[in-house]
Amino acid sequence: MKDRVRVGVVGTGGWARSLHLPALTSHPRAEVVALCGRNQAHAESVAQQYAIPRVFTDYRTMIEQADLQAIVVVTPDALHYPMTMDALDVGLHVLCEKPLALTASQAKAMYDKAEAVGVKHMVLFTSRWLPPYRYIRQLIDTGYLGRCYHCQLQYVGEYGRRPDYAWRFDQHQSTGILGDLGAHLIDLAHWYVGDIARVSAHLATFVDRPGPDGQLLAAANDTATVLLEFVNGAQGLIHVTAVAHVRGRGQDQHIALYGEGATMELDLVDGRINLQGSRQDEEHFHTLDVPDELWGGVDLTQGFIRRVNEYVVTEPVADRAFIDAIIADQPVAPNFYDGYKVQQVIDAALASHAHGCWIPVA
Repeated sequence: MKDRVRVGVVGTGGWARSLHLPALTSHPRAEVVALCGRNQAHAESVAQQYAIPRVFTDYRTMIEQADLQAIVVVTPDALHYPMTMDALDVGLHVLCEKPLALTASQAKAMYDKAEAVGVKHMVLFTSRWLPPYRYIRQLIDTGYLGRCYHCQLQYVGEYGRRPDYAWRFDQHQSTGILGDLGAHLIDLAHWYVGDIARVSAHLATFVDRPGPDGQLLAAANDTATVLLEFVNGAQGLIHVTAVAHVRGRGQDQHIALYGEGATMELDLVDGRINLQGSRQDEEHFHTLDVPDELWGGVDLTQGFIRRVNEYVVTEPVADRAFIDAIIADQPVAPNFYDGYKVQQVIDAALASHAHGCWIPVA
């Protein structure tokens, strides 16, 4: 059993600063010894904030010189594959942001190599850890839903409405909103219902934006609608967009599961949780209260967003679960295989849109 884990973080953007670094630097058995960012001055400022002793602008130099045991990759999607593969070359444990890669073939190579090297590997599908989603899975496991007939998963935001360059909508850097928000919902569909057999997708790009050179960008999708057919016969619908006007609410989410024995509906709107259910022998829907114990030691008097922010940096989830798994030599979930399964669906959805037909999930 390791005493402490020496960690390097690649990326200094919003998610690194708001989630990964607070979670890692507050873990008593994680030692963040290096930070890598493209902008030296910005990286040094972030490192100073979190008392990280060494700063690099090239992740390969960090891997060579920082004596790491684990690396956390929080970068644009196109960099996930090369950074992860280089880290695996020297036997580092890897936590990678979602989506795992740009293609299923890349994701499969990452998974295969991580398994061959024998390290811990995690992909950050944060919904898996959040109490409302965990409680739905618990209810499914107890038989509340019965056989699932149909699921609907929606995630809408407005961060793509401004016509500015953003790597998330650059075809060379990402798979668009399908990979950004859609990856979360695809993973939940797998987790709640099962493997997906085939998809039919329609993608759209509503906002034109410039590229880094000022010319019109070959933009990735900012809206996606995907029909799902599961191996077990269930049907599903995923809808994601970054261009919905939800002013002041940030991002809205809706999940509905319709089964043989019951229906469950979760709405996260304006920072409020509303989980309701109705069994087939009940006349009305009623609130399904998420058990307080799922939140651990989090202050439950605060709003949902603040509660989540505290939860992911204090409880044994996400980055902290990654560190715990390394120390105790325990399995990690969700791992690169889960990321690969999601990437297969993303690939199939992109192909479906291009060809205008249903596409099997390979």
